[in-house]
Amino acid sequence: MNWTSRRERFRAVIAGKRCVYPASVFDPMSARIAEDLGHEIGMFSGSVASLTVLGAPDLVVLTLSEFAGQALRITRAGTLPLMTDADHGYGNALNVRRTVEELETAGVCGLSIEDTVLPVPYGSPDKPQVLSIDEGAGKMRAAISARQDKNLVIVGRSSAPSITGIADTIARAKAYEAEGVDAFFAAGIKTRAELDALAEAIRIPLVVGVPPPALADLDYLSDRRVRICIQPHLPIAAAARAVYETMKALRDGTAPNDVSGLPSADFMKRVTRDVDYRSWIKDFLGG
Repeated sequence: MNWTSRRERFRAVIAGKRCVYPASVFDPMSARIAEDLGHEIGMFSGSVASLTVLGAPDLVVLTLSEFAGQALRITRAGTLPLMTDADHGYGNALNVRRTVEELETAGVCGLSIEDTVLPVPYGSPDKPQVLSIDEGAGKMRAAISARQDKNLVIVGRSSAPSITGIADTIARAKAYEAEGVDAFFAAGIKTRAELDALAEAIRIPLVVGVPPPALADLDYLSDRRVRICIQPHLPIAAAARAVYETMKALRDGTAPNDVSGLPSADFMKRVTRDVDYRSWIKDFLGG
């Protein structure tokens, strides 16, 4: 498939002047819904992938092939520019190279590589750690070297704000910027003072994730060069609840026609692109 147009649109968001909320997507239909609603980009995170593929919590037990496979199912379903959270790149810098190769082939438009020590090491499950700056920078360098399509956006990510503090975060941001990442994702920023200091220290665009209320102002974020602000991944949780309520109603004896909250037939035709398939039947099957 040709990914050029959507990658150009994704780069336009990164290079633009305003911050956007991406739609949290997890499968082809959720991506189509996001596209139909006019979302500029979609976000497919590692935690959502664990839920979708394994029904497991976000403990980095998902494999790269499982993640890339689901990303491809999402990208091929429409033209929504997709950002992905590639966690730690599924290993060391060599694994990061492989991660970039697989996700670029899967059609993603942007991916973040983080410097958290993952999977959680033995003996310290409740104490997140970050790699040394040198190792983190090496991962970013590996990611950039593996990229073949220059329109693919590489985002350096760090959880240092909540682990080692803003001074270390800024040092990492500067190091990753020097390696050539297209944007920096600061996970765990809590205050405007922290974000202001970070925005002042580097020149590349920023990404933030689930900010506290004090930061949840798109105008303020836009002024600080934040171009993507990730919200909680509510759609998959809402979908799980809807499945539960529907199954429970049927198990409890509710007649199918009396189950509440179901989508219309027209809605299901739209999200499955029924009109396209009917056209192909006519064109290719003599229907």
